[in-house]
Amino acid sequence: MTLLKKLQAKQSFTDTEERIADYILANLDDVPDMVIQQLAENTFTSHSAIIRLSQKLGFSGYRSFKVALIHEIQRNKHTPTNVDPNFPFLPMDSSMTIAKKMADLTIETIRKTLVKLDKEKLNKAVELFEKADQIYLFGTGDSQIRARSYQNKFIKINKHLIIADEYGEAAWNALSMGKTDCAMFISYGGNSAAHKKIMKYLNATKIPCILLTGNPEPISSQLCDVVIEVPYDEFDFFKVGTFSSQISFEYILDTLFSIIYAREYTKNLNSLKRKEEISKKWELL
Repeated sequence: MTLLKKLQAKQSFTDTEERIADYILANLDDVPDMVIQQLAENTFTSHSAIIRLSQKLGFSGYRSFKVALIHEIQRNKHTPTNVDPNFPFLPMDSSMTIAKKMADLTIETIRKTLVKLDKEKLNKAVELFEKADQIYLFGTGDSQIRARSYQNKFIKINKHLIIADEYGEAAWNALSMGKTDCAMFISYGGNSAAHKKIMKYLNATKIPCILLTGNPEPISSQLCDVVIEVPYDEFDFFKVGTFSSQISFEYILDTLFSIIYAREYTKNLNSLKRKEEISKKWELL
């Protein structure tokens, strides 16, 4: 049984020892920095009570107990745990516990997204992007924030993407598109009525369309040339935030950008060096 499990189990603990154990478990971020006097004062106990608890747990004293506790806390930071994507933390969690849970959520979300990835779909999406004269990004709310981040990356490689939903001009932007352009819809729920109408129009006019979603329902899937699916673990409304979905979207978009960049790696690197020289000469950045 690990040290933290022993503190939680409280087997054969006195009332005083239980109080010390409860305090340690509730303050794992702070106890490693406490000398025995501080811990005694904070738990309203004594040096001897803390030493007896340390010995009961198999240590010679408080110092060796604290060394073992620090090692276990550090080890737990690298051990992933299952986190609810809708409510990844609790009100009683400490700052470092919340940080650990958010790290676990990020890692687990990316792992699950990677498992869902299909090589053929990735490559097809990249090819559509490379062939397109103009790329229009459709997304609202948090998804539009991801789209803006994506737009910013492409500026660095001389591709200027258009945020189609900006200023409520999604329909007009769709009507401005030609067959040599490409659209990408970023929609976790995939249930936007306005976007479905635009998809139908693009499909009818043979304009390439990519859908990035957690809910690849038949109608949207049939209308788009490529559908890249992310894990669909979030509730529609009852959640703390859109953590998981946006982590997935960011990961997919970064992956697509990286593939495009890698295909012309030397060209993009030379362009970057040239821009750096110009920016220094003219003090632009």
